Amino acid sequence: MGDIHHLLKNTIGFGTAPLGNMFREIPEDEALSTIEAAWDAGIRYFDTAPFYGAGLAEKRLGATLGKKPRDEFLLSTKVGRYMSDETEEKEGLFADGRSNKVITDYTAEATRKSLEQSMERLGTDRLDFVFVHDISRDFHGDEWIEKFEEARTGAFRVLTEMREQGLIKGWGLGVNTTEPIELAMQLEETPPDLSLSATQYTILQHEKALQRMMPRAEAQGVGIIVGGPYNSGALLGGDHFDYTEAPQSVKDQVASLSAVAARHDVDLKAAALQFSTAHPATVAVIPGSSRPGRISEDIAALSATIPGDFWDELVQEGLISAKAPLPQA
Repeated sequence: MGDIHHLLKNTIGFGTAPLGNMFREIPEDEALSTIEAAWDAGIRYFDTAPFYGAGLAEKRLGATLGKKPRDEFLLSTKVGRYMSDETEEKEGLFADGRSNKVITDYTAEATRKSLEQSMERLGTDRLDFVFVHDISRDFHGDEWIEKFEEARTGAFRVLTEMREQGLIKGWGLGVNTTEPIELAMQLEETPPDLSLSATQYTILQHEKALQRMMPRAEAQGVGIIVGGPYNSGALLGGDHFDYTEAPQSVKDQVASLSAVAARHDVDLKAAALQFSTAHPATVAVIPGSSRPGRISEDIAALSATIPGDFWDELVQEGLISAKAPLPQA
């Protein structure tokens, strides 16, 4: 993992799911301004996926990054889905995305097709990291193991070959649950270098990740990129938690965290980012945004001073696990 740590430098990156019109339709100029704001603020790692608005996020990212020197930034996208020229009625997270039909397929042929399409939309001839997207129960139910096996003999082998040939720097999984990452780390033939774990190692939700995923990643030298550090905005008072409506139990948890933060004059956003990056396995954190003004907030939050007493109280109140590595004041 030394190479991955060296490349990412425990950095803050930019997640582009919101730019696929997640939850709302975002005007083109606002989306492009947000990416430009990230660049101007010094962010040099960008993550995207075909799933985000049926290629919309990739196209928007490409429109901006295509004008930047390619050697100056790191870029990752995902495989497991590709676009058809057919159209379909959209619903769910990306109801306001492009109308192209999205085909879910983890085979070798589909993986190559997905990458070819992504690079075209992104306007680039190379990618740095690639994640196999959503081979997990939350998308496939009980069939997720079958999908995982399809990816193991398809996408995993293609990406391992690409890594060995120097075409990409690393690959792994991009999922919203811990089990697929844990399973992938046990594979000898196609071991991942890093994985993108969304919403699972956050100040709001981390107990399960600390049982196996994070300690195994640390022990094996597999880097973890933390996506969704605010759990779809729930931590910041939003209505969504892990891409669905936030339950009352989560709102109560946020209220308790906010009360402790207020007593110590701590910004909860700063606490969230610093908590996620404090674990030795974490190589980057990538909050998403669709508003230019939020970028500088995120960067400032990562370096804000947080007193040790704040973390001590969270542990004492049972709001965070006593097993979690804590940021040093």
